[in-house]
Amino acid sequence: MFFNTLSGRFLLLTSAFVLLAEAMILLPTVANDRRDYILSRLERAQIASLALLTSDTMIEPELEAELLSNAGVFNVVLRRDDLRQLVLSSPLPGAVRATYDMRQPTDFELVRDAVTQLADRSNSVIRVIGAPVRAGGQQIEITMETAPLRASMIDTGLRVLALSAVFSLSTALLLFLSVRGLLLTPIKRLVRHMTSYAEAPEDARRIIAPQARAVELREAEEALASMQTQLTASLRQKERLAQLGQAVAKISHDLRNILTTAQLFADRMEESRDPAVKRAAPKLVASISRAVNLCETTLTFGRAEEPPPSLSRFMLAGLVAEVIEGETLSAEAVGVDFVTDIAPNFVIRADREQLYRVLSNLMRNARQAIEATGKPGTVEIGAGEEETGWWVRVGDTGPGLPERAKEHLFQPFQGGTRKGGTGLGLAISAELVRGHGGWLELVRSDSGGTEFMLHLPRELALERTLG
Repeated sequence: MFFNTLSGRFLLLTSAFVLLAEAMILLPTVANDRRDYILSRLERAQIASLALLTSDTMIEPELEAELLSNAGVFNVVLRRDDLRQLVLSSPLPGAVRATYDMRQPTDFELVRDAVTQLADRSNSVIRVIGAPVRAGGQQIEITMETAPLRASMIDTGLRVLALSAVFSLSTALLLFLSVRGLLLTPIKRLVRHMTSYAEAPEDARRIIAPQARAVELREAEEALASMQTQLTASLRQKERLAQLGQAVAKISHDLRNILTTAQLFADRMEESRDPAVKRAAPKLVASISRAVNLCETTLTFGRAEEPPPSLSRFMLAGLVAEVIEGETLSAEAVGVDFVTDIAPNFVIRADREQLYRVLSNLMRNARQAIEATGKPGTVEIGAGEEETGWWVRVGDTGPGLPERAKEHLFQPFQGGTRKGGTGLGLAISAELVRGHGGWLELVRSDSGGTEFMLHLPRELALERTLG
């Protein structure tokens, strides 16, 4: 229905407000018509009485009645030279019901008397007092009936209402056409663009091009264009990630088979009597086992998400030593030192393999940040216990994170901390920590270095989170 639309409601409201404005001036208009009607009767009565006073002879009753009829009154009383004289008279049809003084009435009195007159449907007799025109005396009084007066007021009111209706409809139509061209048409264009974009959000050609001239509408179009641009880029990124995920899953599947074979050969190396081989074989087996496990979890991730952590209690210092040992091989040439502040008997409850991956990602990022400067640096690892759980801190003396990395921290393919980096390490680490019911946060990052801290809840807190 038309009046359920914004255009219809605007047209209806405009017409109603214009009619209301016209109705507010209706009463003053009717009051002025009443005043002019009475003043015209006073003027006619004065002319008739003065014509009679200029004659020295008596007039016939028929002529007197004709003069009163033409003036539209019953009696005329003229006061001149402080003398009050009944100049013209005829029988009254009834008693005088009210007296009105029209010499200096206020606007409020005129409106009040007009409303009273309209409300009274009876044809009564009233007395009116006025000031003679052109110094024709000191005061003039007439008696008249109210029916013709009320009829004149009603006729004037109806004409004003009819004229108001024409004005209101014309004004409403002009305003409707103006607003439709300035506001409603651009809004409909905006809606059409939104509908078209929703059909194929990945199509960049459907992104709206701001064209509105009005500042507010142009801001809305620019905001919509920005949102559509970001959404289209995000959808394309997700599509690429989905394709990449499928490729990684396939590669991980084949790589797992290859690593399984390598693991069999590594197991046989443990039987070697060479001391150097015996020392290296367990580390090689552990590394291959972690690689196999990573391939399996990657396949799981490609289907849904990281598997839930397998919790156990272990000493954190031993795990940190394993991570440092792997990173030290790459850091010896450039002088990256690893410093730990963890008690040897400090026990933590978590998934050991997942925590290894988290710490490995954080330490590798720290080492690479220092290596990128070409200067020696230090990576510090600390841990402690708090009331709600445990915390592990990884800090470095590198140059700090780039601004873009801070803005998109923990977002894959956007939060890379170095040139060529993908940002997957931080994203995976944050997801693994969240799987434990904890969180990973950036404590600081400036010219003095970067510091991350991960928080792991205690057993009871973790059980409540998972349950």
